[in-house]
Amino acid sequence: MAQQYPPPQQQQTRTALVLFLKGSATPVVLYFENPQAVYAELKQLMKSPNPVLVEKEPIGPVRKLCFVSTQIAGLVLQEEPYVV
Repeated sequence: MAQQYPPPQQQQTRTALVLFLKGSATPVVLYFENPQAVYAELKQLMKSPNPVLVEKEPIGPVRKLCFVSTQIAGLVLQEEPYVV
């Protein structure tokens, strides 16, 4: 009898925005339709000395995130593989 194997899974890459906040031990991983634009926006807010309240609605497990721009310690764009 022939053994049947599941069809091969396709692997793709997606870009995540990793947000490091002051006072938080772990970074927050966020997914957006256009992570490069959000990265550029948050990077610009990091340069501003005035605190700005930032509210984002990412895609994925985190539904809404709100923080003050002066609490951003760092930003990273990270490509990660995932199976479709």
